[in-house]
Amino acid sequence: MATSNLAYFNHAGASLISTAVLDTVVAHLQLESRIGGYAAAMQQQPALDQVYARAAQLLNCDTDEVALTDSHSRGWRDVLSCLQFSPGDRILVARSEWGGNYAALAHMAQRSGASLEVIPCTATGEVCLDALAHMLDHHVRLVSLTWLPANGGLIQPAAKVGALTRAAGIPFFLDAAQAVGQLPVDVRALECDVLTTPGRKWLRGPRGTGLLYVRRAFLSALTPPVVDHFTAPFGQGRYTLRPDARRFETSEAGIAARLGLGQALKEALTQGIENIQHSIFAKSQTIRQALAHIPNVQLRDIGLAQSGLVSFTFDHCTAKTAQTRLNAQGIEVALNGLAFTPLDLQARGLTDILRASAHTTTTDTDIDRLIHAVSQIAANA
Repeated sequence: MATSNLAYFNHAGASLISTAVLDTVVAHLQLESRIGGYAAAMQQQPALDQVYARAAQLLNCDTDEVALTDSHSRGWRDVLSCLQFSPGDRILVARSEWGGNYAALAHMAQRSGASLEVIPCTATGEVCLDALAHMLDHHVRLVSLTWLPANGGLIQPAAKVGALTRAAGIPFFLDAAQAVGQLPVDVRALECDVLTTPGRKWLRGPRGTGLLYVRRAFLSALTPPVVDHFTAPFGQGRYTLRPDARRFETSEAGIAARLGLGQALKEALTQGIENIQHSIFAKSQTIRQALAHIPNVQLRDIGLAQSGLVSFTFDHCTAKTAQTRLNAQGIEVALNGLAFTPLDLQARGLTDILRASAHTTTTDTDIDRLIHAVSQIAANA
């Protein structure tokens, strides 16, 4: 929910929730204060069921393939923890892999003796599909890809990677944190086994929410290392894992936040993802074209196709200083350091970048303010 004096360009980090999402969250908290959390949740069960239905509609999957999480990282990590690696096993990632994923995989490889390898990329930054095809052998146990990396504007050829991994029978994890809500997403066409996203980014949902998709045929191979009475209900004298993706949930959850996510999903579906994509891409291109003409400012976007994430640096001003100066003028942008995309930034000789991400709520006036402020900083640096 935008404020009149804030030009907000960090929707790729945590977008501004709508008034309806805010009202939904607050209304449920008020209900909990009157009748208690359990009774309130029971009363809202039809609305909670709709969250799964809307998520399935958005991703083009079945509701039993969807779990609700508290973040992308939680869903991604919980499924990863089901996999077992041994010495000689290989894990493949792109150069632009999200730093959180890469850290988890590096830890897993170090602990198990598996090798973590980087897929070569093309001159424009995308995964080299020919190189990937040659790397896929019976030792490869996982391919992990960040579809829209945290910086650089890159859009990876996720569906083509999925076609290669499916043909080779290798699990494919797709980090869609920057894609869901910005691009049309069809998990069937993507041929991924796992897809994760938080609710707080392009979906404009509350923090502490997320979606996890697990392909039904892949789910049977996944046994969470820890369960509770919700994920493995007790019956006939024993605990049995749930047959659906909700085996990755727990018995406790923030119901108000989940209902807020459901409202955000409803709004995205009503507006139409294609319409949202068109608006975001048009605004990001306007920003790119303007930044490209400002002396002492360098665009850091790569890729044949580019998303709504616009990355740039200043020649004579650090990213942190520039961010501080922009914030002082009521302009919010993100600062991404090595932790976000360590392999990509190091390969390109960068330590950090500024990132501007507009959404459908971003106005022409907001964009004008951003460009004017960047021009002033560049001229006075």
